[in-house]
Amino acid sequence: MKTAVGTLYGVSVGTGDPELITVKGQRLLQQIPVIAFPQGVNGKQGLAQKIIAPWITPQQKKLHLYFPYLQDEKQLKKAWQEASETVWQYLHQGMDVAFACEGDISFYSTFTYLAQTLSKNYPQVTIKTIPGVSSPMATASVLGLPLTLRSQNLAIIPALYNVAELDQVLSWADVIVLLKVSSVYTQVWQKLDSLDLLDHAFIVERATQAEEKVYQNLRDHPTLDLSYFSVMIIYLKHD
Repeated sequence: MKTAVGTLYGVSVGTGDPELITVKGQRLLQQIPVIAFPQGVNGKQGLAQKIIAPWITPQQKKLHLYFPYLQDEKQLKKAWQEASETVWQYLHQGMDVAFACEGDISFYSTFTYLAQTLSKNYPQVTIKTIPGVSSPMATASVLGLPLTLRSQNLAIIPALYNVAELDQVLSWADVIVLLKVSSVYTQVWQKLDSLDLLDHAFIVERATQAEEKVYQNLRDHPTLDLSYFSVMIIYLKHD
């Protein structure tokens, strides 16, 4: 008798605090036999792996999947292909696999590329996703501020790739979230300084993690050595 193909679950695990995970996500992580997550840099434990550590057991199979931090499309596709083949080894045996994804599974997630590659190569695979807490929501929570109110317009920009769009967004948005702001922070600071908006901007580095840092007086910080997990929120006031 032919073995049924297993299901791939994309499980959102939040931004750092292990308790910022849904009851459903926790249950799946505890009952699924194979747990996958992005491999950490330089042999270190990755964030997703660190978050789920309290919820998984030594008996579960762990898959450290390699996803390079670069923009070369050819190398990225190669990594997605290799990761999908690794996961397929278990799915085609009828074993379910849970992929632990930091933040939310649908929000600039590496899982999306893995799922798309797997679906293309093996269309018989069922893929299910579990939503979770993403970095803009976690950042606003740490600041103790609402992300948006009433009819405010929200813009979310992956600053590393789209910092040039900031001028345009400043013309219509009421609240702007800049993801991956670390590598372009100086450019953003200079723009906000020229527009006298530094008092409206806040940064949270590693929101909800043990190493969390908050920067509220950016006028005093023309340069900052920020980690990759840093988010800026700009609260604008329009007449």
